[in-house]
Amino acid sequence: MSLTAFALAVAAATASPAAAPAAQLQTAPGGDLAAQTLAAGREDEALAVLQRAAAADPHDPAVLINLGIAYAHKGDEAKAQAAFEAALNCHEVVELDTADGSATDSRRLARKALRMLARGEFRPADMRGEQLTYRD
Repeated sequence: MSLTAFALAVAAATASPAAAPAAQLQTAPGGDLAAQTLAAGREDEALAVLQRAAAADPHDPAVLINLGIAYAHKGDEAKAQAAFEAALNCHEVVELDTADGSATDSRRLARKALRMLARGEFRPADMRGEQLTYRD
């Protein structure tokens, strides 16, 4: 899977109806936890929705993962890392559906997002090209 496809899959992670209370699924129109807003590049709008959702339930790993993605897209890697780590440390592990149709648990997705963040994979493509690696 390409990096772009994976990034969209992470952004579209939402709790499956059987795994989360209905109230958690109503944090954004359609209950998608701002995934469509993130995929459309409207990070400010997604942040507003996700910050409200995180304030209402600071232990919802799906909200925290999407919040981390929104922060990462805005370039705030410290807040993104904090959100991903909070999702990783949630006591509850939930099954999440992704945009590519696969399902995974929230801790696995949070760990993958942290690795992507560390590698700079949430940065815009034009900035990633200038990033030096050990091979350079």
